[in-house]
Amino acid sequence: MKIAVVGCGKIGTTLLSNLANEGHDIVCIDSDSAVIEEITNIYDVMGVCGNGADSDVLSEAEIKKADLLVSVTDSDELNMLICFIGKSMGAAHTIARIRNPEYNDRSLGFLRQKLQLTDSINPEFIAAREIYNILKFPSAVNIETFSARNFEMIEIKLKPDSQLDGMSILDMRRKYQAKYLVCAVQRGDTAFIPDGRFVLRGGDKIGLTASPAEIQKLLKMLGILQKKARSVLILGASTTAFYLSKLLLAGGNSVKIIEKDHDRCLAFSNRLPGAVVICGDGAEQELLIEEGIESTDAFVSLTGMDEENILISCFAAAQNVPTVITKVNRPELASMAQKLGLDIIISPKKSTGDIITGYARALENSLGSSVETLYKLMDGSVEALEFSVQEDFKYINIPIKEMNLKSNILIAGIIKGRIPIIPSGDDVINANDKVIVLASETRLQNLSDIIM
Repeated sequence: MKIAVVGCGKIGTTLLSNLANEGHDIVCIDSDSAVIEEITNIYDVMGVCGNGADSDVLSEAEIKKADLLVSVTDSDELNMLICFIGKSMGAAHTIARIRNPEYNDRSLGFLRQKLQLTDSINPEFIAAREIYNILKFPSAVNIETFSARNFEMIEIKLKPDSQLDGMSILDMRRKYQAKYLVCAVQRGDTAFIPDGRFVLRGGDKIGLTASPAEIQKLLKMLGILQKKARSVLILGASTTAFYLSKLLLAGGNSVKIIEKDHDRCLAFSNRLPGAVVICGDGAEQELLIEEGIESTDAFVSLTGMDEENILISCFAAAQNVPTVITKVNRPELASMAQKLGLDIIISPKKSTGDIITGYARALENSLGSSVETLYKLMDGSVEALEFSVQEDFKYINIPIKEMNLKSNILIAGIIKGRIPIIPSGDDVINANDKVIVLASETRLQNLSDIIM
């Protein structure tokens, strides 16, 4: 497909990287010539320097031929204007980055309708929702949700002394009776789609699929189910922190925010009357101790600096805070943070990149199915895709055991109506089902791609 990306900041660059790796025909637009030169040197994309709201610049980028236009500049208003102009010039689909809470709370539906936006995306709210889900289920280091929150995939890190150390997956299923599936394992830098003979080791990161109730049942049997975080200490009064605080306060949590900018503290105090806002430098250990870091259920570091988030999160972990969540956008720093023992890393640009990548695949020609959701798991080495099955899917009503699946492919779940199923070889796929597939070393465009 031909895709135009306007705005080559952190989010835009991630989108360009993901979409270029998918093999799309990409044109990037940015007003900074140095940025365009750097991007075109690194990625196999075409670059146009100029204002994305200028019709001449969009014409140079051949926007009339674009299957998808994504505008992710730092300005919500500019993104909406660019998408409106691009749509009027012939772009088939448009997605605007809209971050302002006022737009998202009050008038987003109206704006999308009037501006003919195909969709909007809010990286900060996506990150806040991810963090909120983990705080509800702090035993996990990552949670992904499919099909109206009826089916979840969680990643947990096995401790060195885990009772699963040395146990095969088949023996695990026999010992712990619950409706779940171990669908992926990461050991070091290597990811596996395991079979029943695979032996787990302490230190492994394992991916589990099941309904939320069944996951809780399993983790309780394993003795690693942590209570839901009730008190949360947030460092940094960022947009993500605002969205997260609203979610937490609505859920009955106590929220304390530390921010050194006085004006932002006043704004948060006015807009979040249920939160405690402290004006101070969260890098000062004395302040963190004074504000009760040792007794809080969870610490979330959301400043604009990855390095600061990592260092202060390490301090929080040293204070035995049960759940420590760290926002890190740079992949090399995220890897370093994990080696330092910070297991729960949130990256808004990565999550946004996954969503746009999945959307682009859904727009491509699909045979008998369409991509509903796409997540990258195990540090990006495994993809989890949710497909909606159409009536012309060739393998309807055929038992899974009779399908000749490609290697490194696993059917991890089938959702029939609102009923999630952990599939066995005798289960079949029907029209209108949702099917969850895990794939390693394979790019799936439609459900038929899983068959050899």
